[in-house]
Amino acid sequence: MVSRTEIPELVGYVAPLSAAPGGVLEFKVSSRGYRPVTAKALRLICCDPNPAGPGVRVEGADFDLAEEYPAVEQPVYLGSCAFGPIPDLNDSEAVKIGLMVMPTLHSRVAQTVFSLQNAEGTAGVAIVVRGGVLFLQKLGADDAFELGLGLPLNEWSHLEVNFDPDGFSVVVSRGSPREDERKRASFPHVTSRTLAGADHICLAAVWRGHPTQTFNGALEGPIISAKRPETSAWEVIAGWNFGGDARETWVEDETEKGRRLSLINMPMRAVRSSAWSGRNQDWKQAPYEYAAIRFHSDDLSDCGWETTIRMDVPEGMPSGVYGLEIDNGAGKDTIPFYVIPGEKTKRKRIVFLAPTFTYMAYANFARGNFAGELAERAAAWNAYPHNPDEVGAYGYSIYSRHPDGTGVTLSSRLRPILTMRPNYLVYFDANGSGMRHFPADSHLTDWLEEKGFAFDVITDEDLDRDGLAALSPYDVVLTGTHPEYHTRRTMEALIAYRQAGGNLMYLGGNGFYWKIGRNDDMPHLIEVRRAEGGMRVWASQPGEYYHQLDGEYGGLWRRNGIPPQAVAGVGFTAEGGFEGSYYVRTAASYRDDLAFLFDGISPDERIGDFGLSGGGAAGFEIDQAATDLGTPEFATIVAFSEGHGPSFHTTFEELLLPDVFDGAPRAHGGISANIVYGRSETGGGLFAVGSITFCGSLSHNNYDNNVSRLLENCLRRFLADG
Repeated sequence: MVSRTEIPELVGYVAPLSAAPGGVLEFKVSSRGYRPVTAKALRLICCDPNPAGPGVRVEGADFDLAEEYPAVEQPVYLGSCAFGPIPDLNDSEAVKIGLMVMPTLHSRVAQTVFSLQNAEGTAGVAIVVRGGVLFLQKLGADDAFELGLGLPLNEWSHLEVNFDPDGFSVVVSRGSPREDERKRASFPHVTSRTLAGADHICLAAVWRGHPTQTFNGALEGPIISAKRPETSAWEVIAGWNFGGDARETWVEDETEKGRRLSLINMPMRAVRSSAWSGRNQDWKQAPYEYAAIRFHSDDLSDCGWETTIRMDVPEGMPSGVYGLEIDNGAGKDTIPFYVIPGEKTKRKRIVFLAPTFTYMAYANFARGNFAGELAERAAAWNAYPHNPDEVGAYGYSIYSRHPDGTGVTLSSRLRPILTMRPNYLVYFDANGSGMRHFPADSHLTDWLEEKGFAFDVITDEDLDRDGLAALSPYDVVLTGTHPEYHTRRTMEALIAYRQAGGNLMYLGGNGFYWKIGRNDDMPHLIEVRRAEGGMRVWASQPGEYYHQLDGEYGGLWRRNGIPPQAVAGVGFTAEGGFEGSYYVRTAASYRDDLAFLFDGISPDERIGDFGLSGGGAAGFEIDQAATDLGTPEFATIVAFSEGHGPSFHTTFEELLLPDVFDGAPRAHGGISANIVYGRSETGGGLFAVGSITFCGSLSHNNYDNNVSRLLENCLRRFLADG
């Protein structure tokens, strides 16, 4: 369990993230000291605490909440394992357990390879590794002794453990039990009687109602054999092939169908086993070469908390971005949620597509930058006080690494997401607020409110579930500032919407970039395999590019047949520091059919040389049009950015060699963001700004500025054309 001192006084999460009127939202809250909580629902309009901006803007919402709710302190248990029943070992004269093991982290803390135990973990034994050395631990007695054998780091070893009436022995073989290099240790004072009461096995942990002493590394092919008193022959009584369907949350015992190991906190599957040859890259085609599971001591797929507040969404509740503000007297938290349109809801003409898959991808990203100026600013602005740099209780993001250095591939929404909070600051931005993702997207919703544009909200998850039907009622779809992570279904739905006559306004940068895996049986999870280049904080291992959740090939959408330009007209081309510059108009923008975009904007104005995100509308991560990558022929570049500083560099996937682009020359290439506009023969409209920081400029000068005017001109034209 995570140390109590790391846990905020009050924190929670909601399941699911969105619901329509008539639906139910369950808020799972942990309150330090078992203090009761009060709750009120808010409609979240602006989530930027910067005193130089519009300020935090919320409105009360009537969700018929009680005056007070009892609450408990709910623990968090990190680490994955496989746990399940085995035949009772009491009747066995001798027991033998064999499996392949590859530790990926040596530490002074005990890490369990496996335990043979009762259901509670109070009886039985565990084989643990500490400092690279094996120990035998008697459960319930806190008794462990060194076995004198080691397990090499990042190498496969075969481990065989024998219990018989005369003693206990361990054999470690390098690579395979058939090889000559074997090390053996025997201990007469531990016998098969030590296994009395053991009717479960836990791989990669000791199970005590939750995983403890968790393991970092890969396990493969565990088999339990026994000798009965009436025979001298070994009989396999339980065995598991980890090379089965990696999309499952369990592994079946091959000796008795229906007896399963449950995979707790979803370890990493579809990984290379000891038999991987390099000849096969897809785990579905060569399951024998992927017959391993990789466990980590910080895996977390579901906190499993009890529901504290069950909230019905009233009929007639407008669609929008909301938050449940909870208070226990010692702390506060605001848990965001979404109300989406229901079957009886009259749709608005505009829908905001909340990029919740991207919020999940960055969930609890510890950037290592909170101490000092950023923490001081958060306190001065009364911003959200809890940062993953200081609170590691709830797992990390797919931008993080596990303790063994491997990249985190799975992220869950069934846990508190500290980074998805109103008023959360990411950077110390000398020229703005330093916000990204959920709070940064409120710059757009705030602008819509200020300008009087009525809109609905749906999430990525809703779009992935419902496809084109989720978008078809609307005249205009607006994205957020960074819709980076998508499934094939969401990508294809957006393309189909535009091709059918809908208007798409992409108001961010670095969008539609990484492909994610999902599984309908585990809708709370997303998966990323960082394959084949791209701007990456870690890279997937060769041979591990296929998702475990859906079995599909991962990596960039550019490598999967749908470049970002095919969806939104522009795609990721460069990134730099969290700083913004400005746009200037192209010669084409003065055409009669395009001039309306710049009504009220002087021809010589720099567009967006101001703003709450890096000080400018064009910055941080920027996109470009590229016809050879799918920018539609009807789309015209109407503005491009310039003046970016030396921190900006071209993305790796754009290059063949340093400074040699992969693709056709571009009219407004280089380190530059492109704004494109166009309308297809079918009537579908496209507007893309190609910059993460664009929406941060909308509220400048009390919303009276050229960025705001450009966006309003385009949106009103799309609405007028229907």
